[in-house]
Amino acid sequence: MKANDLLKLALRGLSRRAVRTALTVAGIVVAVASMVIFLSLGEGIRQVFRSQLSEIGPDIQVSVDGIGQGGIPTPNVPVTLAPQLEAKKAEYGLKSVTPVLLSVRSSVSLDGQNFVFYTYPTAQPLKDLIPGVVAAQGRLLTPEDEGQNVAVIGSKAAENGGFKLGSDVRFNRRSFFKVIGILASGGGFTDSFILVPLSTMQKAQNLEGRASYIALKLDDPSAARKVAEKIKTDFKLEAQTQSDFLKIIDKAITASDAIRFGISLIALIVGGLAVANTVMMGVFERTREFGTMRAIGAQPSFVRSLVLLESLLLSILGGIGGIILGYLGILAVNYYTQDLAGINGAALTGRLIGFAVLVSLVIGLLAGLLPARSAGRIVITQALGRN
Repeated sequence: MKANDLLKLALRGLSRRAVRTALTVAGIVVAVASMVIFLSLGEGIRQVFRSQLSEIGPDIQVSVDGIGQGGIPTPNVPVTLAPQLEAKKAEYGLKSVTPVLLSVRSSVSLDGQNFVFYTYPTAQPLKDLIPGVVAAQGRLLTPEDEGQNVAVIGSKAAENGGFKLGSDVRFNRRSFFKVIGILASGGGFTDSFILVPLSTMQKAQNLEGRASYIALKLDDPSAARKVAEKIKTDFKLEAQTQSDFLKIIDKAITASDAIRFGISLIALIVGGLAVANTVMMGVFERTREFGTMRAIGAQPSFVRSLVLLESLLLSILGGIGGIILGYLGILAVNYYTQDLAGINGAALTGRLIGFAVLVSLVIGLLAGLLPARSAGRIVITQALGRN
């Protein structure tokens, strides 16, 4: 019998139990959709970092301990390191050398939301660090602002916190920063940044003379790896490039992906059991049908293939439906993250679609093995003699 005939028989067998088939497919849809949504968060974060890092990340970050999986180095870099690197500007091909102090805080005045306080010496042009940044309202920080309790905030930070020019942003109990500028929306991380003069933030955190890292921009960014290795040798410090940073972020995201997949695995197992139950019940109800097939010449392998195909069809339909439902869930997630931070927090990539299809096929294959084995072992005389 041709493969086309086998497919027709499988579809007919499923359609005869329409309600049970629909409920089983629905279970797979929910299971696959939950997995797709969970894993899309990691895919979205990867895309955001890859697209944004070239805009706001330095070519090289010099720090004492390196960049951990949290992405922010310990603020133990002496700012006196900056002049030492400046002295080798020509040798290293440096375009700019900037000490940066980062702090992720949940500000009371920002409704408990987390925002990045990005601080740098205001004598350094901000465009050397974040190209293309412009003020939609007010102005950017100037050299005269160094040491002053002032801030320029991103558009999303302003929107979510309800800030206007002249508002106060509270960093801690004793530190307030007056808003003197609001950045134009760039659709990325900077929309949630709060820019503060370096010495002002050092004082607020009792970190005088220290920074998170020294940001280096190169005349030739393609030489970043070579320069980083030379800095490591000359200064005995950690010097990491953008690619190093992406590898660290990707490693952290992969670990979190494993956790999210582990959570969704529970739903996938339940969906697989539903498929196995549906197919097994179908085998039991169609014992005489399979016995008749055997009697007219069908081989046990044909019966097994028919049952296994039905199981795979259930899972494939559920997988396709799960991808569609997952995509709708991703749209909802992105609507929320765009409103909150101006970024897409989730993404449905080709890799994720392929993985979802593979998982669906594996579920169908595993769920159909036992029923297929049982169907292939049906004894013709017993099957035909059964009422």
